Amino acid sequence: MSQDLLQRGKAIKLAVFDVDGVLTDGRLYFLEDGSEFKTFNTLDGQGIKMLMASGVTTAIISGRKTPVVERRAKNLGIPHLYQGREDKLVVLDELLGQLNLSYEQVAYLGDDLPDLPVIRRVGLGMAVANAAAFVREHAHGITKARGGEGAAREFCELILQAQGNLDAANAHYL
Repeated sequence: MSQDLLQRGKAIKLAVFDVDGVLTDGRLYFLEDGSEFKTFNTLDGQGIKMLMASGVTTAIISGRKTPVVERRAKNLGIPHLYQGREDKLVVLDELLGQLNLSYEQVAYLGDDLPDLPVIRRVGLGMAVANAAAFVREHAHGITKARGGEGAAREFCELILQAQGNLDAANAHYL
């Protein structure tokens, strides 16, 4: 892990996640009745819980809107959920105003072009391993794991490590 990423991670007070391609593998599953379902990785969920337990606030900003994401956010205890919002930077500005935080205190994990303005603006902007090439080029860092396959866990652990909380988070389960 690079010293630059760890340095950026020290200041993080808010971690924001995209959904499709980040918390999921990016595939959309539609049933005959028009409803959809997504699969989420339990490692990612545990990482998010560990991050919140360390005092970092979490949020989801997604361009799509689906009840399954609302259910997942509620299940994990993620306090800030924004769905159906294409301009993610506008949403982030609203949230920063509510929380009285600056861009330098935000980490964001994304995978595609709608995530790029936020990735370029925040203190720690990261892309998943299988993100669009242009997004990877502009991110501060790239996870080793692909979206929906532990990338969010890796992102969470980076922040925990940067803030000296990774060992404490893991020790809780020993």
